[in-house]
Amino acid sequence: MTQSALGDIVKTYDVRGLVATQLTPSVARALGAAFVEEISLPGNAVVVGHDMRDSSPVLAKAFGEGVRSQGGHIRNIGLCSTDMVYYASGTWDLPAVMITASHNPATYNGFKFSRAGAQGISLDTGLAQIRDRAARFEDGSEDYGTGDGDESTSDVLADYAAYLRQLVSVRGDRPLKVVVDAANGMAGHTVPAVFGTGVEGIEIIPLYFELDGSFPNHEANPLDAKNLVDLQRAVVAEGADVGLAFDGDADRCFVIDEQGDPVTPSVVAALVAQREVARVRDAGEPEPIHVLHNLLCSKRVEEVIADAGAVAVRTKVGHSLIKDEMKATGAIFGGEHSAHYYFRDFWGADNGMLAALHVLAELRGSHGPLSALTKEFALYAESGEINTVVTDQPAAMRAVEDLFSGRGEVDHLDGVTITSGSDDWWWVNVRASNTEPLLRLNVEAQRREVMEEVRDQALAVITTYTQ
Repeated sequence: MTQSALGDIVKTYDVRGLVATQLTPSVARALGAAFVEEISLPGNAVVVGHDMRDSSPVLAKAFGEGVRSQGGHIRNIGLCSTDMVYYASGTWDLPAVMITASHNPATYNGFKFSRAGAQGISLDTGLAQIRDRAARFEDGSEDYGTGDGDESTSDVLADYAAYLRQLVSVRGDRPLKVVVDAANGMAGHTVPAVFGTGVEGIEIIPLYFELDGSFPNHEANPLDAKNLVDLQRAVVAEGADVGLAFDGDADRCFVIDEQGDPVTPSVVAALVAQREVARVRDAGEPEPIHVLHNLLCSKRVEEVIADAGAVAVRTKVGHSLIKDEMKATGAIFGGEHSAHYYFRDFWGADNGMLAALHVLAELRGSHGPLSALTKEFALYAESGEINTVVTDQPAAMRAVEDLFSGRGEVDHLDGVTITSGSDDWWWVNVRASNTEPLLRLNVEAQRREVMEEVRDQALAVITTYTQ
């Protein structure tokens, strides 16, 4: 595979590609060897884990061969969620890789890389170098080594579950009925471990816990509304207090209230931010306390952080980028619109299960339903992420900027954002996907009518660039 071809699958903060055509055992082997060089690993170990996709064990094996060829050792934790890899990387202070395509369809797979201590690797912080070195292994311009790296296996599931319960206690007198949709992904592996022991009074009703990388029931993408329908119905039918939906590698969690209505990731981020600020302040955290939110989170998240007396830091989208910012700022928590939630006490890495535990803990400590509990965090109208396949992403983004630039302030932190200067405020963002050939639109406004008007105007421009 050429550098150009690898460039098609090496994204801003991870690797994603079609199995068998773009992502093969040969490519995985090259990436393993290149990873060793990037992190100066020879003689040391790398954590390797994988999800339940049919191709994942094969790609993990090939990646390990590449690592060992360069003298690196493999600490194989086998079948796991992405946040289990982060746990192992943080606990053992080792670099790591997770073989997964997260929420992507079954035809995809990929790699998420971490330096020691679960620190992310993005295109600007080493992933480009890994891509270029892998290309040299693939085209034969660089030979694989004859290193004698070995491999050991470890089971971290029980320790991981115990650690999460240590970070967030969900004990309480109020019983809870919780429907969990694992989407045939890795939450079917982790949820029983987290809730199966040590958490009395919480009844788990499982949906699609059978591990199956073909996703026979629905795609493992909880941000797509159609993938929440089964969970919404089950919550209402069971009279449950809350529903939880996880993506394929179980590092993201989406919440459904007792009425079957989605609780937006921004609302979850605001709730968790408020809890984390209160917790660390009670523990004597020195001021200022920083909390991250990406630029697509609701304005309400920033307001809640400020109301809690903390400093809100606006960031780009992307797990590796935000992990870097968590470390740079010392932030205690970070939230994304995509249901990624980052915790300083989890090595600055994202963990959807921890966010879910916070929601359950808050609910057990209250007397009302989840819909009432979250009402104060859901004051504004959000469009949600609207994805469109376009023929020319840069041109479509410029057209949206031209449409709105005279009506508000423009910034290019991530894609194009235009924010109105009026009291009846709104903002619109359009950006290219880092993982799929999509243009992503997000709009928020103080009033729903304004949000819908701005959303429809932006979509009218974007759709002129569709095939």
